[in-house]
Amino acid sequence: MQVIRGQLLSFNSAPSGEHPSDMLHIEKGALVVDDLGKIVWLGDFSDLPQTHRGLPETDHGDKLILPGFIDAHLHFPQYRMIAAYGKDLLDWLNRYTFIEEQRFSEVAVAGPAAKLFLDELARNGITSCLAFSTIHPIALDALFEEAQSRNMAMASGKTLMDCHAPSGLCDKPETAYQQSTDLIKKWHEKGRLKYAVSPRFAVTSSEAQLEATGALVKENPDLLLQTHLSENHGEIEFVASRFPKAKDYTDVYDHYGLLTENSLFAHGIHLSERELSRLSEAGSAIVHCPTSNNFLGSGLFKLRETASYANGIKVGLGCDIGGGTSFSTLQTMRDTYTVSQLVGSRITAFEAFHMATLGNANLLGIGHEIGSLEVGKMADLVVLDPQATPNMAARHALSKDLHDVLFALLIMGDDRAVAETYIAGKAFKANL
Repeated sequence: MQVIRGQLLSFNSAPSGEHPSDMLHIEKGALVVDDLGKIVWLGDFSDLPQTHRGLPETDHGDKLILPGFIDAHLHFPQYRMIAAYGKDLLDWLNRYTFIEEQRFSEVAVAGPAAKLFLDELARNGITSCLAFSTIHPIALDALFEEAQSRNMAMASGKTLMDCHAPSGLCDKPETAYQQSTDLIKKWHEKGRLKYAVSPRFAVTSSEAQLEATGALVKENPDLLLQTHLSENHGEIEFVASRFPKAKDYTDVYDHYGLLTENSLFAHGIHLSERELSRLSEAGSAIVHCPTSNNFLGSGLFKLRETASYANGIKVGLGCDIGGGTSFSTLQTMRDTYTVSQLVGSRITAFEAFHMATLGNANLLGIGHEIGSLEVGKMADLVVLDPQATPNMAARHALSKDLHDVLFALLIMGDDRAVAETYIAGKAFKANL
């Protein structure tokens, strides 16, 4: 058991405005973490029970201790491709992505890549994620094995593709179905791992493969489903040409039973009112990926308008490596704020931090386990230093309240602002 001290901050529900009422903020706080990595007590350090005094103690001073960041959309095999120059999404995929992902058929590539990938997440305070792998079971095994060795909460799955891609990245619908079924049995709910049915997108899936995907979803209704939707105008036009009977892009997925409460669609920039209404009705989520949207020139996502459409649409955040240009959740939040300004409905720092913690945890179905600082939850934590650089320290001197501090962090911060990352109570960044 151990005591971790610092300035505790956590959101218990989605905040509204610059003065949220439903949040935990203890300036001189402490957490007691047991041998299983769970929080067994938290509060003001002066109130620490006598039974916990004398435990090993780490004091982070005035630094902020938050629930670990959770990334709801990124690509494990694309970490080497950050900053790959391309005209647009489809050009970028063909020129770089599909070539790179074929390398992951070898364990000699996938094994070291998994370690580097998860190290980079820890370096940026990300303690959990929903990640795409490749079509290769070897690659998914490598990723899950490395995550399991860290006791990390992660969701991923074999990528499903069978057309409009190099032969080295295509398989047959029946093979994809059987391999996915075997991998579900092997990995789902083993430790803190979850399996996610993962068709890449309608561009690279035949009708037969989408039918197989729908069968997997129907047979495993508790699984997450992740894919891409309405990211780029060229992509949308290509899908329309391939599925002429569909009402729109969303309808392609809907036809095969892929719109569920456990479905997460990355991007969703150019959706019609019909599509938004159907996503709201189905309870599906959109994962906003502002950094990659900006980098690839895909468009500006209207976060607030989308989230409030009809009866509401769940919206999460993802860095979308390697279309995204940084693993940093702080930089993802910065770009989220910038895009919200450009579309005329800016978000607050409180909203951004909630989305990157409890918001994303709820989207991934693990809000009961992580995402907020509560007794009984796992001690997946990020420790943030608002004064990590000289310029940040100078800016911090001007902050008048907590919102000022968080806003400066998300605008100016990066991995240097992450003082430590805990996964199930174990410190990881200091050992990288």
